[in-house]
Amino acid sequence: MMASRTQIAMIAGSLFLLGVGIALYKAFSLGFPLLPGEYREVWTIESKISFSPRKDQAVQVNLKLPSEQAGWVLLDEHFASSGFGFTIVDHDDGRDARWTRQSLERPTTLYYKLQAYRPTNQALDDMPPPPIEKPILENDQSAAMERLIALLHEQSADTESFVALLVTEFNREDQDRDAQFLLGTFEESPLVVMQAVLAHADIPVHEIRGIRLQDGRRRQTLSSLLEFYDNERWIVIDPENASVGMPPNFFVWHRGSEPVLAVAGGSNSRLEFALVSNSLPAKTVIGMEQRAHEYALLDFSIYALPVEQQGVFKILMLIPVAALVVVVMRILVGLKTSGTFMPVLIALAFLQTQLLTGLALFLILVGVGLWIRSWLSHMNLLLVSRISAVIIVVIFMMATTAILSYKFGLDRALTVTFFPTIILAWTIERMSILWEEEGFHEVFLQGGGSLVVAIIAYLLMTNRVVEHLTFNFPELTLSLLAIILLLGKYTGYRLSELYRFRDLGKNE
Repeated sequence: MMASRTQIAMIAGSLFLLGVGIALYKAFSLGFPLLPGEYREVWTIESKISFSPRKDQAVQVNLKLPSEQAGWVLLDEHFASSGFGFTIVDHDDGRDARWTRQSLERPTTLYYKLQAYRPTNQALDDMPPPPIEKPILENDQSAAMERLIALLHEQSADTESFVALLVTEFNREDQDRDAQFLLGTFEESPLVVMQAVLAHADIPVHEIRGIRLQDGRRRQTLSSLLEFYDNERWIVIDPENASVGMPPNFFVWHRGSEPVLAVAGGSNSRLEFALVSNSLPAKTVIGMEQRAHEYALLDFSIYALPVEQQGVFKILMLIPVAALVVVVMRILVGLKTSGTFMPVLIALAFLQTQLLTGLALFLILVGVGLWIRSWLSHMNLLLVSRISAVIIVVIFMMATTAILSYKFGLDRALTVTFFPTIILAWTIERMSILWEEEGFHEVFLQGGGSLVVAIIAYLLMTNRVVEHLTFNFPELTLSLLAIILLLGKYTGYRLSELYRFRDLGKNE
């Protein structure tokens, strides 16, 4: 017994010191911040260009590169061009990245990664309005457009209110007949129809393409804003909700009507983005890339992964924190839970649904599931069939909840699909058996214990300092492992047992 305890103590001590030592080295030698509060939010944006080549044709891929606009500052850029010729082409309105190859046999993917932050919210640079190119219209289209423009002019006071009314009209469910007609006769998107109406009304307009920033998003595509000229200045408006001004979470990629991506000699081209946000000083972010050859440790950090995988690991690295909460609450406190790590899965679901919404959804799904399971128990089904039936019922309830939530405008409840279906069905089955064998009191204790542990884990996992440390110092997971190993050898009283035997202490 003593030999086993000594071995665990030595292993745990080594792991703890290793994790803390690497973290301190990164903090003091490489400049990684230990606390996130006083540092800027730096976005890593990775664009992925995928396409299929055409047989026996030369390939040329042109990607318009972003510039520093609307207060954004570009820290660093990296291009992946293995097997391709690569150049950066400068022209009057910006830069293009150009990949070329004489022939290509199979579908391929090209990457461009940048790091940027926004120290100030500035307006876009002024530029002269381009010449207005009015669309070529059929007679009925021209008449409908004239009537719509006349109606909007009558209801508006200036150019800004005219454009806002136009965007609102095109987003209404009960649209004007002329707006409906134009949307039905144009083959392009509503955004193109709006630009055609504005051009016909002699209002200079073009499109702004960019990315709506959301941490951890993968396979994000470009979004569009409209920018029009009111004879004095350029004004930005969101074509989705008619809000005026640059959205705070919008990264401007390209300003103008030219295509962002052009692929010659290929087909089925697609441009997607992966996003990760970190609280780091700008100089640290630059140094990570520039000094990677000097500090080999950075080659084995999460920053060396593609951005899409970085977003996944940002969540995965929080799981050891939740696991430590489960160990402490079960071994030291003595709290009962439904399954060993069911609280961890519930906490992960809460990260997507938010706490109150997740609690309500969990209680509804489990409550209805227990009622269905009690009815199935009277059918004398075999275990496999019974659990399969519960899984189907749980999925049906999730779909029903999502549909009802959408109809009532409860967007948060739409994230019900993040609950682990199989685990939820198995939890319902276990609680039903526990109810039959031990009664409602035991079900209440284990179910309530699972929710208490899940809530504590959720509060820790959403703490900004914890998020920062787990992502930027993943080696601290070794220290958490050391603590868990030491707790695994604990054989003393739990807090709940001290409360249970409190009367014995009084008798002494």
